[in-house]
Amino acid sequence: MGARRRVGAGVTATLIAVTATLTVPAPAGAGGRHPAPVRVATFNASLNRDTAGGLVADLSRRDNAQAANVAEVIQRVRPDVLLINEFDHDPAGRALALFQDNYLSVPRNGSRAIRYPYRYAAPSNTGVPSGHDLNNDGTVGGPDDAYGFGLFPGQYGMAVYSAYPIDVAKVRTFQTFRWRDMPGALLPDDPSTPEPADWYSPAELADLRLSSKSHWDLPIRLPGRTLHVLASHPTPPVFDGPEDRNGRRNHDEIRFWADYVSPGRGGYIYDDAGRRGGLRPGAAFVIAGDLNADPYDGDSVPGAAQQLLDHPRVDDRVVPASAGGPAAAQRQGGANLDHRGDPRFDTGDFADTSPGNLRVDYLLPSRGLPVRAAGVFWPVPGDPLFRLVGDYSPALPGGFPTSDHRLVWLDLR
Repeated sequence: MGARRRVGAGVTATLIAVTATLTVPAPAGAGGRHPAPVRVATFNASLNRDTAGGLVADLSRRDNAQAANVAEVIQRVRPDVLLINEFDHDPAGRALALFQDNYLSVPRNGSRAIRYPYRYAAPSNTGVPSGHDLNNDGTVGGPDDAYGFGLFPGQYGMAVYSAYPIDVAKVRTFQTFRWRDMPGALLPDDPSTPEPADWYSPAELADLRLSSKSHWDLPIRLPGRTLHVLASHPTPPVFDGPEDRNGRRNHDEIRFWADYVSPGRGGYIYDDAGRRGGLRPGAAFVIAGDLNADPYDGDSVPGAAQQLLDHPRVDDRVVPASAGGPAAAQRQGGANLDHRGDPRFDTGDFADTSPGNLRVDYLLPSRGLPVRAAGVFWPVPGDPLFRLVGDYSPALPGGFPTSDHRLVWLDLR
């Protein structure tokens, strides 16, 4: 899920006009001994629907306006490796194929079709019944009592499209890793009792999964090297109570990757095949996804994002930015005017009342991977492509032409 949906009205401000940018320049080829650059992107595309099979039905036709806009954004940016958050999962992989065939493969408004020969999707914890009363409302069942919030299994799932082979035999997934098995986990406390960390019963903790969707380690076979895409979509740190169960889970879902890439700290981790341990020391990686945590603003546990941003193996020196983020913050006002974070780095267009626009979508490469360029696809008003992002409108399904999130991209050498 996106961090929050918009509920407030924008504040009118002076619009910033810039020269129209009809495409994001693709990474230039490399000569000599240097490996060719690869463009990686993450996009919470809001390709989620309220019923099982709804996304398959929409993608079975070529006239879904939102899916067409999502595809055009991708065609404009042209990533080599793309993680999509909020892409409903179906066991047969029909949505994965239909989005390629009916949308990505179809040129739109002067953009060029883009083809990904390699794709990956796997089950998500969203909507999977836990059999427990996880929100402590006295009843069992419904989206709040699923392993991850969702109306049906697979809602708000993930998908990866790649121009390069995915080493499927070496993929690791962590869908069933139990939260309590993380040493020092921030398990929520019931404030009405004297016992610590007792929001969940012992029986619930013996079963409760850490991932609200899943965590994936996808080795991508680039020419002469392997890049591990570490994909996830932690739960939003809201929609709970004083126990802060979602905020604490968000923190630990982010911490999972911090431990996974740290030699000596990932020994407790086990994947869905029973293999233990973290990422091989020295392996190249990029942590990708909607982490639902801004380093300065919003409702996440303080320091949640910094677990990765300040990590010694992570390089956050080149931060993807846009001109559209500052323009939106000025135009919409509200909470944005009191933010500590730089609006150039915002990736989500959220409620002007609270929390305002935030940086929640990340591409964090390992140190030693040179970054050639980076950006956030957020055109300013006056750019012909602003129609693909727009401003919030209650008349639109989901409130936006495409999504309340913006695609983030990074060129790695």
